[in-house]
Amino acid sequence: MAILTRLLERAPQRLPGSPGYEEAARACLDEMRGIGLRAWTESAAVSRWVRGAGESAASAVFLGRRAADRLVLRAAALGLSEPTPAAGLEAPVVEARSFEELASLGDRVRGAIVFFNHPMDRTRLDTFSAYGEAAAFRTRGASEAARLGAVAVLVRSLTLRLDEAPHAGVVTYDPALPRIPAAAVATLDAEALSARLAAAPGSRVRLRLDCRNEPPGEAPIVVGQWDGTERPEEVIILAGHLDAWDLSPGAHDDGAGCAQAMEAMRILKALGLRPKRSLRVVLFPDEEYGAGAGKIYAASPRRRGEKILAAMESDRGGFLPLGFGLGSDAAFDRLKVWEPVLRACGIQWVRPGGGGSDVGPLAEQGVVTMGFIPDNQRYFDHHHSALDVLAAVHPRELELGAIVEAVMAYVLAQEGI
Repeated sequence: MAILTRLLERAPQRLPGSPGYEEAARACLDEMRGIGLRAWTESAAVSRWVRGAGESAASAVFLGRRAADRLVLRAAALGLSEPTPAAGLEAPVVEARSFEELASLGDRVRGAIVFFNHPMDRTRLDTFSAYGEAAAFRTRGASEAARLGAVAVLVRSLTLRLDEAPHAGVVTYDPALPRIPAAAVATLDAEALSARLAAAPGSRVRLRLDCRNEPPGEAPIVVGQWDGTERPEEVIILAGHLDAWDLSPGAHDDGAGCAQAMEAMRILKALGLRPKRSLRVVLFPDEEYGAGAGKIYAASPRRRGEKILAAMESDRGGFLPLGFGLGSDAAFDRLKVWEPVLRACGIQWVRPGGGGSDVGPLAEQGVVTMGFIPDNQRYFDHHHSALDVLAAVHPRELELGAIVEAVMAYVLAQEGI
């Protein structure tokens, strides 16, 4: 918990390419060197986007047909969104719960703001599955609406809770279509907006977003390594992403994953162990904008002389550890025998299928990708919102995650894969 606390205190804002991210990189270099790792940075090209300042960053007001119907919506621009005109825009709102319903609206979409009101599916046990299905409206919604002539989109926040916080995330534009402003709306306000539209179809919303896209820049990938005693050329990676949305300090996403990777190394060092293979922490800067830094890291000329055996990513929050997913059937067969050791630390299973968006590109080079998987039922309560703060992280659960990562990393360092 101490490493995470220090990181969030030094760098509570960590958008890629921002001064806050640069401070976060310096903080992690200090942590790694303090642990006794050989630490350095590698540069990655990143997108750069600015939300705007304070209350002026976003404004969304449902106007209705009567003064009593007026509703101030708690909204936040989606990452990489285009801004509205400086004075904002005002247009009728049409609601759609699916892309099929959007298409059925036809000419009603032209000149309108599309409100995508598609809740995450509460019947799915795996919340990441529910998130992946609903996220299409956040990522693709603006372009699908622009195809039909919409001027902006509002997207129901991706969380299973009804709360007052907009949950952000990236919007992806089709280069062949107009880039229209896009914002997330808190789920409580999405419910209220839907009810008002049902009572008064054709009502209008006034929207203003003060965000802006800036020219691409550079951001450091932060690396720390503990050289192996017998086979130092063979490397095991523990990874997380250091960037975070600016609505919060990003305690779970993914401050926790970064802190756990560094804490796992600290634990092994404190125990006086001597890994045969090299253990390396890699913290990436661009996951929230599309994991471009992971691709750059994998394609770097530095990788040509390396023999990376496995890359384990933690990007599901600092919750109670449940298991490990292995991206290789052969690796699963080899590591399954260690499941009893992991079970003693609280791990319930090891199963095929795992990795992460940042380490995924390494799989093309034959690297076994792995995912550390904690309990996910509360993850989207905090995800991409102002609720993702240090107080939302349970110290014991975070530490247990670091312990099981340390155990898995040491097994890989000693036994190979």
